[in-house]
Amino acid sequence: MMNAMNVLSKRSTLERKLDKLILALLATLFVICAVGAIGSATFINRKYYYFGLGKGVEAQFNPDNRLMVFARTMLTFVTLFSTIVPISLYVTIEVIEYIQSTQFIDKDLHMYHAETDTPALARTSNLNEELGQVEYIFSDKTGTLTRNMMEFFKCSIGGEVYGTGMTEIEMGGAQRTGKRMEMHKSANAVHEKGFNFDDTRLMRGAWRNEPNPDMCKEFFRCLAICHTVLPEGEDCPEKITYQAASPDEAALVIAAKNFGFFFYRRTPTKIYVRESHVEEMGKIDDAGYEILNILEFNSTRKRQSVVCRYPDGRLVLYCKGGDAVISERLARGQDDLKRITMENLEQFGSAGLRTLCLAYRDLNPEIYEGWNEKFTWAKKLLEDREKKLDEVAELIEKELILIGCTAIEDRLQEGVPSCIETLSKAGIKIWMLTGDKIETAINIAYACELTSNDMKQFIISSETDSIREVEERGDRDEIARVMKEEVRKELSKSLKEAQHCIRSASDPKLTLVIDGKCLTYALDPNLRTMLLNLSLICTSVVCCRVTPLQKAEVTDLVKKGARKITLSIGDGANDVAMIRMAHVGVGISGLEGMQAVMASDFAIAQFRFLSDLLLMHGRCGFLSLQVITYFFYKNLTFTLTQFWFTFQAGFSGQKFYHDWFDSLYNVVFTSLPVIVFGLFEKDVSASLSKKYPQLYKEGMRNSYFSWRDVAAWALSAVYQSLVFYHFVTASSSAGLNSSGKMLGLRDVGTMAFTCVVVTVNLRLLLMCNSITRWHHIAISLSILAWFAFAFICSLVRGNLYHVVHVIMSTVYFYLTFLLVPIVALLGDFLWQGVQRLFFPYDYQIVQEIHRHEPDDYTGAGNLHIRSHLTPDQERNFAISLLPRDTSKYTGFAFDSPGYESFFASQHGVHAPQKAWDVIRRASMRTKPKTLPKK
Repeated sequence: MMNAMNVLSKRSTLERKLDKLILALLATLFVICAVGAIGSATFINRKYYYFGLGKGVEAQFNPDNRLMVFARTMLTFVTLFSTIVPISLYVTIEVIEYIQSTQFIDKDLHMYHAETDTPALARTSNLNEELGQVEYIFSDKTGTLTRNMMEFFKCSIGGEVYGTGMTEIEMGGAQRTGKRMEMHKSANAVHEKGFNFDDTRLMRGAWRNEPNPDMCKEFFRCLAICHTVLPEGEDCPEKITYQAASPDEAALVIAAKNFGFFFYRRTPTKIYVRESHVEEMGKIDDAGYEILNILEFNSTRKRQSVVCRYPDGRLVLYCKGGDAVISERLARGQDDLKRITMENLEQFGSAGLRTLCLAYRDLNPEIYEGWNEKFTWAKKLLEDREKKLDEVAELIEKELILIGCTAIEDRLQEGVPSCIETLSKAGIKIWMLTGDKIETAINIAYACELTSNDMKQFIISSETDSIREVEERGDRDEIARVMKEEVRKELSKSLKEAQHCIRSASDPKLTLVIDGKCLTYALDPNLRTMLLNLSLICTSVVCCRVTPLQKAEVTDLVKKGARKITLSIGDGANDVAMIRMAHVGVGISGLEGMQAVMASDFAIAQFRFLSDLLLMHGRCGFLSLQVITYFFYKNLTFTLTQFWFTFQAGFSGQKFYHDWFDSLYNVVFTSLPVIVFGLFEKDVSASLSKKYPQLYKEGMRNSYFSWRDVAAWALSAVYQSLVFYHFVTASSSAGLNSSGKMLGLRDVGTMAFTCVVVTVNLRLLLMCNSITRWHHIAISLSILAWFAFAFICSLVRGNLYHVVHVIMSTVYFYLTFLLVPIVALLGDFLWQGVQRLFFPYDYQIVQEIHRHEPDDYTGAGNLHIRSHLTPDQERNFAISLLPRDTSKYTGFAFDSPGYESFFASQHGVHAPQKAWDVIRRASMRTKPKTLPKK
């Protein structure tokens, strides 16, 4: 309950920006309506006798009451210009995001995990574009970066270390230092799921020959008794399976089985263990231990205890938990054993192993009976039950005898280091939040390349001599005061050093490591600003020994303090608060249940799939934001054409277009191409998005949906609306139909509307970086739908009766239909050409480099083949599909002139763009290579 928090409703950045855009459109609507209303109140006058503005005229046109004219005309214009507000935009965005989620993300075979038969899952559809703007990732360790497949690897009993294996992190550390490490495994080593231990001194009863056999016996019995595991299957070691609350607990019970203490049955009151070699070598005894009390593990206690009665009546409390909580509850007189065990714990932590301390206590029957009465009373409480149980547990979990510690290995998931490296190149900063020891957390960070030897580390830890001295005195107020002061000093010192590094180096690589105790005080309102400033400077941050609530608080600190898009990823119930707090929550469907997945916005099976989710689907979702600015442009263009006509109509509120045109413009004539664009728009292929992760920074810079972009689209709309109105009205002013009559209002309005529909649909093609058959189909159908509608309406008696036949019988229509869209789009076409030649975006440079290579995400056959390949085979398969096209200068595409600034920027070097080099590069277009004829 201490780690619980309120559920937050998530609203995307797009929705908030869209609200602001709608408010801006409403303000624009008010302005143009006010202009029209003021013009109407000024223009209306009885001198225009042909208007019939006599004394009996209605109030809206009465020159004697201009205020009423203004008010009523204002309402008329609000109705007339209401098309400027894109109501259908919300529906269009929902359709695009829903299809992106259900068809693209959920069915992406590149994010399908064959081993567990788990596809990706988008549990929401309104956060797709957020995936393309993430700047900070907060990740759990166990089950997220690692496999959460625990194996008993080493242990320490009575100060003696057992186990001769080497972990992946130890081998990686040896490689970093240049040491050559060789692994030697004995021929009789036992290896099964959950057990990867190699040391003959403890196997097959050999522990009886050790200097401390009694301590070994207590160690094995603690493993076999102190747990809540349920056995399933037959009562034999080869066929039994264990159902445990966590993989760690199952691994400890499996270890006890392999050491000769086989737990095979549990009843509500007893645990049965088949013990080998206890009394004498080779003898097997079945022992039943009566379980009197179970003091369960939680995130506050960080330990688990069991009170049991031996068959001979002995009362024992077995306890296992974190080193910090066990060491402070030990009986006196064990200083040497405690010191040696702590050294062993540090050694295990440096190897990246998960550690637990084991201890026991013999209980006096009278003391136990008195304590049990309090425990039974606490269990019956209805209020504060958990708190009282913890308080009662404290009364008996003391004066413990240290047995030793266990070390469990949890290997990294496949592809984690390369994924983190790719995301780092994309400009994303990754934070690891874990409950492990600081040594373990640092070494895991090295193993997954979250940090490296060339990165400067700032370590803020509570394991200092000054803090230990205060903790030994036991004064909590003094401990809090000293720790807060120490944290303040370390934060201030680290912040100054980090700022100095920034001033002295162009792109410094910094890492912050902080433990949970120090983080508690660093999150204090007086220090959190200093912590935030230091964290934002660092490339990566590692928080160890943190609680679930602290994970959420750290996420909230960056979310609100930095005002950047954050993503949290985890696999267990202890990550739920962090997942809900971030802008985007990603759940790993692992071995710790479905709590994280149920609380998440997106679910994947492996951490490595995060690169596809962000760099491919995230960028595609972000590119679809151009739909909003395009919607703004086409509605503004349509409305402004009506607005210019208002000046010629004497601000009377006369409509330029027919009512049906207003109703069907957004719904039928321009809707389908926008949806197709939002679904299929991508500037580079998926493989190039991962090959050049720096392209992801366009989302961080908000390149496609800024107020500058909105203003540019607004200027384009103003220009095109002026072209539509004045060109059409000027060309048809002297026009005559086949019967010799002048073209009327409906004729001119229909011609103008035809130009608007054709132009805004063709303008969409200019936006597209990838044009598919669906684009051609959608745009063709939209334009044909308009002509079909116009022909049908012309056959029905009404305002549009025979309009199409009239205008299509004149040469003016065909000249207008051909020339007006060209003139309207000429400015956009020229600007895009100049921009691409002289001020290219990064993605345009990549397009030029790989312009002859086919799209790697086309063809269902390739996807089907890839789903059955390993990652290395899949990568080689993808590479084999690409043509071998190299530069004619040095053989490498990177050496093409004009693109030095792009690749220099990837390495932190500033190289200004040379316009003449870009022109030279564009003039040297090589022809695409053709396959030789067979």
